[in-house]
This record gives sequence, C-alpha cells and structure tokens, in this order.
Amino acid sequence: MKLIEESAYRFRIERTGSMRVPGIVFASHALLPSPGEDQALQQVVNVATLPGIRSASYAMPDMHWGYGFPIGGVAATDVAQGGVVSPGGVGFDISCGVRLYAATDLDQAQLAPMLDMVMDGLGMATPRGMGKGAVWSLAGRDQLDEVLVGGSRYAVAQGHGVARDLERCEDGGAVEDANPSQVSERAVNRGLHQVGSLGSGNHFLEVQVVDKVLDARVASAYGLTMGQVCVMIHCGSRGLGHQICSDHVRTMEKVMRAYAIEVPDRQLACVPVEAPEGVAYLGAMAAAANYARANRQLLGEAARRVFERVTGQGLDLVYDISHNLAKIETHDVDGERRRLCVHRKGATRALPPRHVDLPADLVEIPGVGQPVLIPGSMGTASYVLTGVEDAPAFASTCHGAGRTLSRHKAVRVVKGEALKRRLEAQGIAVRGASWRGLAEETPEAYKDIEAVIEAAEGAGLARPVARLRPIGVVKG
Repeated sequence: MKLIEESAYRFRIERTGSMRVPGIVFASHALLPSPGEDQALQQVVNVATLPGIRSASYAMPDMHWGYGFPIGGVAATDVAQGGVVSPGGVGFDISCGVRLYAATDLDQAQLAPMLDMVMDGLGMATPRGMGKGAVWSLAGRDQLDEVLVGGSRYAVAQGHGVARDLERCEDGGAVEDANPSQVSERAVNRGLHQVGSLGSGNHFLEVQVVDKVLDARVASAYGLTMGQVCVMIHCGSRGLGHQICSDHVRTMEKVMRAYAIEVPDRQLACVPVEAPEGVAYLGAMAAAANYARANRQLLGEAARRVFERVTGQGLDLVYDISHNLAKIETHDVDGERRRLCVHRKGATRALPPRHVDLPADLVEIPGVGQPVLIPGSMGTASYVLTGVEDAPAFASTCHGAGRTLSRHKAVRVVKGEALKRRLEAQGIAVRGASWRGLAEETPEAYKDIEAVIEAAEGAGLARPVARLRPIGVVKG
C-alpha cells in the first residue's frame, strides 16, 4: 500500500481493488503505525470497502490496530444508499468515553495537604477491576431498563447528580431510540451488578491540575483556570456493552450474505442501517451507550461527594463525551445534505462553534466549539480541545494517546511496583487494584500525547485549549 503525503499531518491511500473511497490518515511520520507490527493501515483500506461509505475511510493521529476498524477510525455510510452499520466500527466497549470535572474553588497548593485523604476516599468510592462491585446495586431487570433508556438523566433523577450535569453531557445524558428488548439476557446479567464501576484496562479516574492554558477565552467559557484542580474519568459500558457487541456481530455474520454483502475481514460484519438487524443493533447500542453515561455519572457523583467531604469544595462538570459510538447525523457531502451513520471508534465528536447540539451556555459564544477531552497515558498530560469550523472527518478527532505496545508486552517493560514508585516520585499519588493492571498501562505503551495533539491541531481537527497534569490516579 502506498501512502501519499498531502500535507504535514495528512496522508492519502488511493483507491485500489474493492475500495469505494480513499483512505485519509491524519498523522505525522512519527505517529504512523509500523506496518510490520500494526495492521491499522490495512484496516483503513478494509473499512473503505463498506457498502454506502462516503468521502473517505479516516484514521486519527492516535490510530492503532483494533477489531475490524482501526482504533481511531471514522467512517460514515449513507443511509439512503444502502449504507451499513458495523459493530466493529463502534467496538466492544460501547460509548466508552471521558468525563471531566473542575473544582469550584480549589488549586493544587490548597489540595496538597489533603491529597492523600482525597485519594484514599476516591480509592474507596471507586469500584474497579475485573470483579463485581458497583456504586449502585440495581433492583432487577426493570430498573436496569430504566438505566438503558434514561442514562445519566435517570441517574440524576434518582439523586446521583444535579440538573446542570445533563446540560454538559453529550446528547443531554441519554441517546434516543434505545431499545432494551434488543439486549440479551446474558448482557443483562453482566450489567446488573456493574453500573457505577470503573473496570480495568485503560480505564481510570485521575485528579489533575490545569498546568497550561492555551486559549484563555475558550478555557474561561469551559470553566477552566490556571492551577485549578480537575477530575477526569474514563470508562464505558462494562460487560453489558461487550456482550451486546458480541451478540450482534454473530447475528450480522449469519445474515450478511442475504444482503449480498461481502467484506474483506469477518470482523467488519455489517448490515444495512435500515435492515431489521441494523435497527436492532442500533437500539441495543443506544441502550449500552446510556448504561455507559449512567456509569460515568455515578462515578462522578461519588467523586464529587469525596471532594465535598474532604475539601469542602464541589465539582462542576465540564463535559462528558463518548469515543465509541455510531450516530445518525446529517452532513454536507458533495454539496448535498445527507443522512449518514457516522462510526467513531476511538474517535471523539468535535462539533464546531454555534452548532445546535452544543450546550446552551456555549452555543452563543463565537469561536467556542464543543469541549473535546483527550486523556494521555498514565503519568502524562491530558488535554482539553475545542471543535473548530470546517473540520474534516465529519467533525471528529482523536480520543487519546494511542497504544503502541500490547498489554502483554507492556508488563515485560516494567513491573507495577517499580512504576508506582516512579509515578510517586513525579508527585502522582497512585491507588491501583493490581500490580499487573498498573504495568499494562505504563506510559511506554503509548504514543507521545504532545505529538498526537500537535497532529490533531495541524490537521485542522480541533484546537488545544488547556493541558492537565495528573497528581493522583485510581486504576483498575
């Protein structure tokens, strides 16, 4: 495959074979995956063969090998022209995303004498790891269905948060058209005891400090100031979302041939968006998305209560955004308004200024787009960006630093005990559930977040607003 460098942060893969559109990769030379070790570029090519795909098969600066789609992949299919929906374009952790809170009146110096107490409180209040345990013990299937339909809205209505939280959530805290009847009993059983839990892998809760403001006007609109203490939470739909993906991939594998669909990789199993199986998946996916929204809402409220108890200060929600989702959106394509199914897998929606879906308090401020939350690897900086006008890739950008080492390889690089000592020497308090879980997420396993943000800005995907440095981390 030949990569054509179109600009400093944009590469093109020309159409060949059964590709219906070209591939577009937003990256620097240093961020491109190694073809011998990472098949993400081939996955960009494979995605370009999907029926109904429009414009291009896109990959973000943090791209790496995933299931079917690359992680960091974006693809939009035209609903009216037989466009398909593919669970591989969403992933197993449906609506995995990031939530950011800012302390109302607390800086690092004020927090310092209380940091250990805060971290102990957060460690106790944050169920995590592979096992069961959650903030909220659901009464049964009926209450779970309320979560699957209502998401953060239902959690807030039950006393887990405040009304303003919903104003700063993507989709107001709940995706419409959720259909719990399309969620299998096995998925239900996995979800009953995990809502309000962090999980394991790359999921985390971090206490951070704003250590650089890159756009003061937008930062002010978001409620961020230099030196301010923040809390970032990264998690998703847990076992329920994983099971939903597995269930619907199997269904689509069985029926693709009936729709005359052939794909180069079975992990790209798909059906037309408007086919019964497509509608069923989107309904189940929306239900899992709402579960993930409620999950982050519960964890955030637990963190808020720890801060109020220990520091006397509250936490205001900056934003909550997903980076594993397929959404039906309307976009301009070749001069026409088209209804598209936009898959974002390890990619974040980044709406431009004045977009109707922005929070009400932001939509009228010129030059202020949607808050975009980009976590770095453990022990490195995270970033807040803003959506910009005329962004490519259907108003999408990256979602994190992007993995370069498998978890198996990462544990050969460093031991968890040594990594904890290193992080604490950097002034980062660590509360981990296991030594292996820490080692798997060592910073050496990820791309350089500074290079990723530079590429995102250079490619015109989004603009940096503030940098956040970790001072405490809770890990599964």
